[in-house]
Amino acid sequence: MNTIALLLVPSLVLGLIPTSTAQEDSKLAITSNNPHLQVRSGLANLKQRLEEDRKCHVAFLGGSITQNPGGHTAMVPAWLEETFPQAKISVTNAGLSSTCSTSGAFRLKAHILDKGEVDLLIVEFAVNDDQDAGHTRRECIRGMEGIIRQVQREHPKCGIIMVHYLNPGMLDKLTKGEVPVAIAAHEDVAVRHGVISVNVAAEVAAATSGGRYQWKDYGGTHPGRFGYRVASNMIIAALEAGLAKSQDSSPSKLSDLLDAGSYDHGYFLAPKDAKFSAGWRVGKVSRQLLPLGGIRSQYSSYELLRGDQPNSAMTIEFTGRTIGAFLLAGPDAGILESRIDGGPSTRHDLYHRFSGGLNYPRSVIFRTDLKPGKHTLELQLAEQKNPRSKGTTASILFFEVNK
Repeated sequence: MNTIALLLVPSLVLGLIPTSTAQEDSKLAITSNNPHLQVRSGLANLKQRLEEDRKCHVAFLGGSITQNPGGHTAMVPAWLEETFPQAKISVTNAGLSSTCSTSGAFRLKAHILDKGEVDLLIVEFAVNDDQDAGHTRRECIRGMEGIIRQVQREHPKCGIIMVHYLNPGMLDKLTKGEVPVAIAAHEDVAVRHGVISVNVAAEVAAATSGGRYQWKDYGGTHPGRFGYRVASNMIIAALEAGLAKSQDSSPSKLSDLLDAGSYDHGYFLAPKDAKFSAGWRVGKVSRQLLPLGGIRSQYSSYELLRGDQPNSAMTIEFTGRTIGAFLLAGPDAGILESRIDGGPSTRHDLYHRFSGGLNYPRSVIFRTDLKPGKHTLELQLAEQKNPRSKGTTASILFFEVNK
């Protein structure tokens, strides 16, 4: 394997970053024995792809921190190209703002796994599980474990690196000696399934507490150039350590799940087969269909099932143990009542604290831990609504099913 210093010269990265000072370089240095890198498995398959096959497909999954095209999704591939100049590096960036690990587990198949063989997956959801979804430990595990298990089952030669970013609240907890729920849960998943993990959050907490640099240098929840360089140097250090290990990264036997309800067979089910009454319609994501709130451009090519009349109902059949929806919750998001197989109803308030000015993407789980097999989901718009909402609507992009 070609080698390169763990402390990269930032000006080498795709021409995006100006030359740094020697003082800044010292702050960015990540050594191979950094305590916040856990290299639990080797990356022998990735090494073969880079050195012998001379091609490599790198996929990134996460929220807006990943979606940023100038962050670690640019810096890490740039290092691979610099280190392995004969290899053709292809990149899939499946970062999607505001989405959590629950959404990630259900969209993984459509957004990454169906695009062909994947040699390296770099995944992060700690921040969005914490601040966007406000997940409990159970949901953090079910989402992240669902992602890891799907990759290990469907692409067993794929190397996986899990990255933990942070926000100010998480930084405050870490400086007090506490571990944020999302990081602790994701790390437990990494331990159980032998996945490499890169704890950027712990590194930044240690560096800011020790006076090596300040939080404002890092850049905030959405890192600046300096913050992405810190994270990328850590990921690269983990890559070098994993590539240096001789053992194969693919497990000989899949480990038992931490949570039997994890979304390990998650996928998107398009709403085209739903049966619905007046008050529901299918159409392209547009201002005509979504009259209130901002609409992010990445959803403009999608169709959605839109309901806007109280008491209007719809049904859809599915096969699985979990059913939910990936939807856009705007300023007029309402309340849905759900029933499974004609059973008792459960209410789900779709309005999110970030819905006020945006058709906010989120996952809502209607029912989980069902008996395996075929089921029928019935949804009905309630007359009541969240006091902050301006309407009683539901805008469903996909149903989320876990077999």
